[in-house]
Amino acid sequence: MSLYVIMILIGIFTGVVTGLTGASGVMVVVPLVNMFLNFSIHEAIGTSLMVDVMAPLAISFVYYRHGNVDMKSGIWIAIGSILGAQLGAFFAADMSGVGLGSAFGIFMILMGILIWRKGLHHESLAKKMKKVAKFETKFQRLVMALILGFLIGLMTGILGAGGGGMILLILIFVLNFSLHIAIGTSALIMAITACSGAIGYALQGNINLLAGLIIGISAAISGMVSAKYANKVNEKILSKAVGVIFVALGIIMSILQVGG
Repeated sequence: MSLYVIMILIGIFTGVVTGLTGASGVMVVVPLVNMFLNFSIHEAIGTSLMVDVMAPLAISFVYYRHGNVDMKSGIWIAIGSILGAQLGAFFAADMSGVGLGSAFGIFMILMGILIWRKGLHHESLAKKMKKVAKFETKFQRLVMALILGFLIGLMTGILGAGGGGMILLILIFVLNFSLHIAIGTSALIMAITACSGAIGYALQGNINLLAGLIIGISAAISGMVSAKYANKVNEKILSKAVGVIFVALGIIMSILQVGG
């Protein structure tokens, strides 16, 4: 099978998973390009970060046109995430391929188990966060947003995980954004964070530009189509399916890293 066809199929599958679940495309792209295109783990994460810029950017543009993007307060998360992503990418460059690949595989397994048990949405976490995270002044909210953004960026730079769900929770329960504005703003911040991480990997020569474009365009198209059906799919069944996929990919990837 042609490598281009494989890239397109990876992009389509990534878009379907992302469109239905809202999960970062990195979670799908990294193991698939590592297994089927023989990308090194560093190149896989770098390329997946490039892919993870395109779809969120398109989504945020749609929300922006409807007045549902607010970066006046969200900019603090973005600043923190940019700094964290650069630092994370710097650390990742010094990690061995086996170590980084195994860490990503374990991360996927844990995420799969979490999704299996708790589902794709985080209402329970959100309620707990609202009870615990009480910020009385605007300054406290902005400082916390900056710190949390930095931590999300750090995770993105090392593992490529976009942190879109956590950004959404921060916007709603720390900065008091409405849901629609939070979704649009979190998509833009996720694109900015991924872009920062991608630049860090690009400076190390760990991005395949052609693969990133082909997979990214394919993912953006299939993601927009599948997103229309997201509310029609049984959430419990979808959560179980995605959980199994993530755990299986994580196990296979970990085995391949150790075996390689």
